[in-house]
Amino acid sequence: MGTVPNFIMISKKDLKRIDNLIWEIPKSYRSDMNVPARLFASVDLLMEILPDKSLEQLINITTLPGIQLFAAAMPDIHQGYGFPIGGIAAFDLQKGIISPGGIGYDINCGVRLLTSQILFRDFQEKTKIVADLLFQKIPSGVGVSGVIKLDKKSLQGVLTKGAAWVVEKGYGEGADLQFLESEGHLSDADPACVSQHAKERGSKQLGSMGAGNHFVEIDCVDEIYDKNVAATFGLFKNQITVLIHCGSRGLGHQVATDYIRIMLNNLSKYQINLVDRELSCAPFSSKEGNNYFRAMTASANFAWANRQIITASLREIWQKVFAKSESLKILYDISHNIAKIENHQVNGHVKKLLVHRKGATRAFGPHHQELPASYKKTGQPVIIPGSMGSYSFVLVGQEQASYLSFGSSCHGAGRRMSRKKALKEFNGVNLIRDLKMKNITVMAGSVREVAEEAPLAYKDIDQVINVVDQVGIAKKVARLKPLIVVKG
Repeated sequence: MGTVPNFIMISKKDLKRIDNLIWEIPKSYRSDMNVPARLFASVDLLMEILPDKSLEQLINITTLPGIQLFAAAMPDIHQGYGFPIGGIAAFDLQKGIISPGGIGYDINCGVRLLTSQILFRDFQEKTKIVADLLFQKIPSGVGVSGVIKLDKKSLQGVLTKGAAWVVEKGYGEGADLQFLESEGHLSDADPACVSQHAKERGSKQLGSMGAGNHFVEIDCVDEIYDKNVAATFGLFKNQITVLIHCGSRGLGHQVATDYIRIMLNNLSKYQINLVDRELSCAPFSSKEGNNYFRAMTASANFAWANRQIITASLREIWQKVFAKSESLKILYDISHNIAKIENHQVNGHVKKLLVHRKGATRAFGPHHQELPASYKKTGQPVIIPGSMGSYSFVLVGQEQASYLSFGSSCHGAGRRMSRKKALKEFNGVNLIRDLKMKNITVMAGSVREVAEEAPLAYKDIDQVINVVDQVGIAKKVARLKPLIVVKG
């Protein structure tokens, strides 16, 4: 096994500017690179990105077997485990690898946007009661139990069928599924590849949010950029919407932990030399690689089921506070920590690739076969949550994203400060007070979590969104202003 190269801070002069907002670290930068590394960023964002190890991590990805064309990074890139968060890489199915570090510990962490017919003027007087009910009814926090407990047979159903299983149990309607990425279910899932320990962790947590940067948020549509696409998505000015951000909880975390260990123990078997142990991987075609893929997709199914249960809880709250006739409709649900088999152009030919997205959102353009009929003409909704206290955005995927970034966009603002540093810089109690003065209600089980997620610990979301919009990966449709944020 190789060793991590001594960290040498990359400077602006090491990057080749191939377009106004597109930078490339050429293959010649380091002798072990198989392909170049690509970054989407403005000069201002680049200056924020350069000081940490995220670009070094991006370069390390290019050394992995079977990588195709380039490793890419979004403007919200920051240092992660193995892959940088905001990193994208695609691998040949026969010669390439699969890496848990290219997906993350929170498998299928993603976002779901729900729309209502309630206007801001009619919501204002209900703010406190809604905030209290959200905090009471949606379990959040480290290790917290969920809404339902799963026996062995039920957990098998969740891991195999995903959101469809919980819809069958009465948590939603069949029509919901068409508005979830992959309809909330990946067929390659195999619960037998998920360890008993992972299953035990997951059996108690379905329908819970977790902690960290996860949240349920009530927003108001305060800006419409594209009236036609917004109308197709069911968005309008001053509309109340709901954002859900969470993933596969302890189950997904344990799956990642299990397979990182398995893959590290089998590197020599496949003669894989790593520059960084955090890039532990296995050939996708190997037993270890295939088992992880099946466990990862089972975890993804769990996450879609999890967000579906939370949606059901939100709908109950909505009808309790507002009229029984009022409902919450799913605009879309999209993952930003996953690996999927997709068709992409490589050197003029369509090829099946294993696309790793870690802190990166799928952004398919119009007429893509995987999109629901409602969005075929517009392209895929791309939902980008901001940091606590800042705007979130709804974008729409563009066709040229397929060759610019393997059909991928950013996933948020991106951290500019570690959680440890944020704890030193910010006081949670003061932040809650300051946000309240901006008419943003924060409900949290821990003021420590609030400090770690301080808005100033993140990059400027407007700058990040403007990059992907101007490059043409995904175009702006609407902006959402937070009113209530509920965290673990």
